[in-house]
Amino acid sequence: MTEILVLFYSRHGTTAELARHIVRGVESVRGVTARLRTVPPVAPTTTASEPAVPPAGPPYATHQDLVECAGLALGSPTRFGNMAAPLKHFLDGTSSLWINGTLDRKPAAVFTSTSSMHGGQESTLLSMMLPLLHHGMYLVGLPYTAPALTRTRTGGSPYGASHLAAEGTSTPRLSEDERELAQLLGRRLAELAAAVRAVRDA
Repeated sequence: MTEILVLFYSRHGTTAELARHIVRGVESVRGVTARLRTVPPVAPTTTASEPAVPPAGPPYATHQDLVECAGLALGSPTRFGNMAAPLKHFLDGTSSLWINGTLDRKPAAVFTSTSSMHGGQESTLLSMMLPLLHHGMYLVGLPYTAPALTRTRTGGSPYGASHLAAEGTSTPRLSEDERELAQLLGRRLAELAAAVRAVRDA
């Protein structure tokens, strides 16, 4: 079974909702399954380590999840046009995987959520791509042959799936286009990961 790691940080639930739709897209491909993981928050002052399992939601990711995956979907809310600190902190600790080439030639995709139309969605997606390129990963985006990419008036980008969160909304509500594009991204990632694995195993 080919397994895709869907790794994200979410503060208010919208990035987590995108992650769930990416999982649906991944698991729509025969022979591919998804492993959903998150990262703990970071604090400006030193605090006790978080437990290995959070009180709710998916478990916290470990480097072993990256070792075992055949592909990676990476998601974060936007923080001033960049990925959130907890996800960056996790990626900053992957030097040993980089030295060993663990992620080299594994497919990867990125996704994000913002609360404003011009809140830095595309720059955040690009910021998440940079460490993945350093790890030697293949990047998967969304093609303009997907009707939802030209139709959307909310989230969606050729760089990856995204969501535009309405201000004052307490529960995440993805538009139909956002759901469609997230699932498509997951499906494209899964298809490439399965193809790459087949070549390696041949």
